[in-house]
Amino acid sequence: MGLVTSHPVAVQFKPRDYQRSGFTLLELLVVLVIMGIMLGAVSLNAVQSVHQRLQTDAQRISLLLQLAREEAIVRNRQTAFEVFEQGYQFLVLNENKWERIEDLDTLRGRPFTFPETKLSIISNDVAAAEKLRIVFGREPVSRPFTMILRVGADQVSIDADGVGHFVVE
Repeated sequence: MGLVTSHPVAVQFKPRDYQRSGFTLLELLVVLVIMGIMLGAVSLNAVQSVHQRLQTDAQRISLLLQLAREEAIVRNRQTAFEVFEQGYQFLVLNENKWERIEDLDTLRGRPFTFPETKLSIISNDVAAAEKLRIVFGREPVSRPFTMILRVGADQVSIDADGVGHFVVE
């Protein structure tokens, strides 16, 4: 049969030295909250504002204007920057006729980042300002102008001094 004892067995619980082998729930929650805050801050900085994107467009246009100016001098033909309703293009004068530049990918036509972009030109050349066309000749000196890109209340300007310097403000 079985062994029966009449003595009660006393179970003693001794405090053990528990070794921590993981993180507590509270520690994990704190880490998740910190990561969420950091991710939120990064995502806010990654999204450009309208003014920043307009500034980027103006920088691109100023570099392309400089390239178009240099192309006019190198090709020994007039080259023009022209604005149309939702973008801009570059033209070259061939036999008294303006033609789009097709052989240079860098001077291809481009749309504005924002379709509602309004561009205006302030120049002593009234015809250029009215047609929204800047013409670069074979000479290294041209007429100074200011180009203003505007989207809503945000605006950025490109100032050209006539000798090849384009400054975005």
